[in-house]
Amino acid sequence: MIKDVVIIGGAPPSTWPEMSQFKIEETAFIGVDRGSLYGVKAGLPIMEAVGDFDSLSETEWIWLEKNITNISRCAAEKDDTDMELGVLKAIEKYPKANYYLIGATGGRLDHCLGNIWLPLQERFLPILERLSILDNQNSIVYYLPGEYEIIKEEDKDYLAYICLTPVRKLSLFDAKYQLDQVDFLYPRSLSSNEFVGDTSRFAFEDGILATIQSKDLKKES
Repeated sequence: MIKDVVIIGGAPPSTWPEMSQFKIEETAFIGVDRGSLYGVKAGLPIMEAVGDFDSLSETEWIWLEKNITNISRCAAEKDDTDMELGVLKAIEKYPKANYYLIGATGGRLDHCLGNIWLPLQERFLPILERLSILDNQNSIVYYLPGEYEIIKEEDKDYLAYICLTPVRKLSLFDAKYQLDQVDFLYPRSLSSNEFVGDTSRFAFEDGILATIQSKDLKKES
């Protein structure tokens, strides 16, 4: 049974998170444009690939066709981004799964912002709380109004609360820096907070919020 779908964007594999967290027998992998090429070369079982593939050379495209059975190629001029097409394909094939975008950050900034804002689209709101963005430094998780307890990731040092829309009555109960029912009238990043234990609780009454657990990259000596 497929529990997770990993949707691979075009940022290089050096930006990917630790992939061993995904169990091959419970995970489907969908390639998006150049992410399809990276995925196959990384030894991942890419069963579906989508996009316009305009980032591939003719030689790379021919090679990809030989290595992936199901490819949905579209015109370069289109309304949806390649990543949006990848998420739509994931929902179509695995409507009850959790969705993880990798290769979605670390490249072009316009692509990165488009991917971060993707769950705010009305058509993706039903899966917002089942979609995350992961890379080698960050994990982004989305929330609708409610009260939550999140678990600290062992390798992460920092915790940020990102108000993606106006957010009303945000409370941070047990992080290093706390809030008590504060309203934010415009999108704002509350960055560089920290866990004080293994978990942290927060609540808000209106809006859409994301948390980011992150770490610094180790400097080369």
